[in-house]
Amino acid sequence: MLTSLQNPLVKQLRKLHRARDRREQQLFLLEGTHLLEEACAVNYPLATLCCTPEWQANHEQLWRHVSQTAQRIELVSPEVLKAIATTVEPDGVIVTAPRKPEQHQLPEIASLGLVLETIQDPGNLGTMIRATAAAGAEGLWLSADSVDLDHPKVLRASAGQWFRLPMAVSTDLQTVIADYQAQGMQVVATLPDAALTYWEADLRQPTLILLGNEGAGLSKGVAALADQRVKIPLYPGVESLNVAIAAALMLYEAQRQRGFNPEALSS
Repeated sequence: MLTSLQNPLVKQLRKLHRARDRREQQLFLLEGTHLLEEACAVNYPLATLCCTPEWQANHEQLWRHVSQTAQRIELVSPEVLKAIATTVEPDGVIVTAPRKPEQHQLPEIASLGLVLETIQDPGNLGTMIRATAAAGAEGLWLSADSVDLDHPKVLRASAGQWFRLPMAVSTDLQTVIADYQAQGMQVVATLPDAALTYWEADLRQPTLILLGNEGAGLSKGVAALADQRVKIPLYPGVESLNVAIAAALMLYEAQRQRGFNPEALSS
C-alpha cells in the first residue's frame, strides 16, 4: 500500500491538477465512485486506479470490474488519496484515464445543440454539459479558449454526462456556426439587448443556441451570425444571469415548444 506523499506515482498524479500537465501526460483525473461507475458504463479506458482499502471493501463488484480493465491498481492510504485529489473530502477512489483526442469534426446535431464561447468557469461548463444531456439535446461545441473539457471540476459538475454527450472543440466557432446554417439550422443568440424574450422565439425548428463568456458574453463576430437574438428578462437591479442557468432555460424552452416527453422517448 502506498503511504508516502513522496512516491513518484503520487507526484505524477498531483501534477494532473494542472492543464499543462494533463496535456503533457495525456491523462486526466476521475474522482469519486459515481464518475468511475459512469466511465465503466460506457467502457471508457482507465489507466491507474488508486483507492483506499476501505473503498475496496465497500465496492467489491466495481473493484473486480476495474481490476480487469485498468492498466494499474494501487491501494493507498487516506492521506495519499487526499493528496492526489482536487476535492477536499475524496470518497476513496481516484482514477486516471487517457484524454480524448480533441474532436474538430461536426457532432451530428440535427435538431438541438449548444455552442459555447470562451467559458471560463469549470463548474459552469460541467453544469451545461449535464443540462444539455438532460434536455435531450444532441451535443455541444466549445471554443478552444475555454476551460479544458477534462478539468476535474468539469467532470464532477457534469455528473457523469461528460461520457455520454457528443462534444467538440473549435478554434473557429464562426465557421462551425456557418456550417450548421448551411445545413438549415437556425442560430439563436442570447443577448441582453435583444428585443425578443426567449419564449417568444420559435425554437421548434432545428436550432443552435449560442452562449458566451460569463462576463463579456458573446463576441461581436459570433453574435452577428445569429438568425434570432433573444434575451432572458431580469428584474431591475439584477445585472445578469449565470450562464449555466441561461443554457438550461433555453434548452428546456426549446423542448417545451416541441412537446418534450422524456417518458415517451424511454418507453
